[in-house]
Amino acid sequence: MPLLNKTRARSEAPYQSPSKRAAWSPARLALTAFFAMDGFLFAAWVVRIPDIRGQVSASHSALGLALLCISAGAVATMPVVGRLCVRYGSRPVTIASVALLSAAVPLPAHTHSVLTLGAVLLLFGAGYGGANVAMNSAAVEVVAELRRPVMPSFHAGYSLGGLLGAGIGGLLAGTLSTAWALALSGALGLAVTAAAGTALLRGPSSPAAAPRTAKAADRADAKGTTRAAGARPATLLVVLLGLTALFTAYGEGAIADWATLHLTDDVHATPALAAAGYAAYAFAMTTGRVSGTWLSIRLGQTRVMAIGGLAACTGMLVAALAPSVAAALAGLVLVGLGLANIFPLAIAQAGAAGGPQGVATASTLGYAGMLIGPPVIGFLADATGLPTALTTVAGAAALAGLLPFAIRSRRPAAAAH
Repeated sequence: MPLLNKTRARSEAPYQSPSKRAAWSPARLALTAFFAMDGFLFAAWVVRIPDIRGQVSASHSALGLALLCISAGAVATMPVVGRLCVRYGSRPVTIASVALLSAAVPLPAHTHSVLTLGAVLLLFGAGYGGANVAMNSAAVEVVAELRRPVMPSFHAGYSLGGLLGAGIGGLLAGTLSTAWALALSGALGLAVTAAAGTALLRGPSSPAAAPRTAKAADRADAKGTTRAAGARPATLLVVLLGLTALFTAYGEGAIADWATLHLTDDVHATPALAAAGYAAYAFAMTTGRVSGTWLSIRLGQTRVMAIGGLAACTGMLVAALAPSVAAALAGLVLVGLGLANIFPLAIAQAGAAGGPQGVATASTLGYAGMLIGPPVIGFLADATGLPTALTTVAGAAALAGLLPFAIRSRRPAAAAH
């Protein structure tokens, strides 16, 4: 997810068009392709969840536990991939991680029990989590090389990939089997990995991001620990920002894993229209992220986060409780627009308050939201019904919108809007 820094966001305005065009280096283009493919592959899996559920005969709660394996695989892999990026460089690790993700995408279509589905999704999660850590590390290198705050464009690419994956998946839902659809998606991922990986490796790496020895990494970690210890007054601020990220990620995970099931089971949409629901959400998320810098400059980050939380809360209530397909789709659009910029702004502010350790703390809390979302929704759905369970996303979005006001009151004056 993009790290939108207020100071950097303001610095974009003076750049003229020629400079922006020059900033699209081959490495940036290649890395954007990786982000887009990451979103495409995840969406290709999401729109086929209803088919996979029927294939393994899973209840809501059993499916929730299986989906939990994606997050478990990702969280277990992230620290390892971080170390690999330090030792070997983030660019080759990006290529390897996206290749693993591409190879894992077709596997769920060949499972016939919840247990085997969970095992396969652990591998899928490992590829997905590894790709996100490595790609973001490589993106930091490119930002340093270009000396421009271009991080949001990478994550807009991810959202665009998700939009394309959901849209194409919806079109193929009635004509192509799940096995063939996921196999073709994986093959496309491997092809893009080969082409974009060649371009990415040819580009120069930032000296600051070059692979380091284990001893150098340990010295850097020790220095980071010392700086973090000196910034303890900012701990509460970082935790509040991390909770904001958690509530936002809870909603994002719930939409990704349960929106298509809600549309097919509760609103009685066709498989194609159910896929269109996630596509509408992804399109709204893409639009929101593309305009996130502009909105932050004009409204301030606190207002953007608060308005986004309120919009997502309203949209989720409509999507969960409205009886018509059209209203549910409109609600998902509003959720996408609302959630688009809350997570990246929270992570950026955590970095400003606590440095790298602040980013790590807030990101960990954020991924915890993604981790607990699917199983919580699954168990609540079995107990109260899926529509009622999804209203918890509205509550989480409201909290994500309210917390920035508490955060602003504790932000040092130098960092105030």
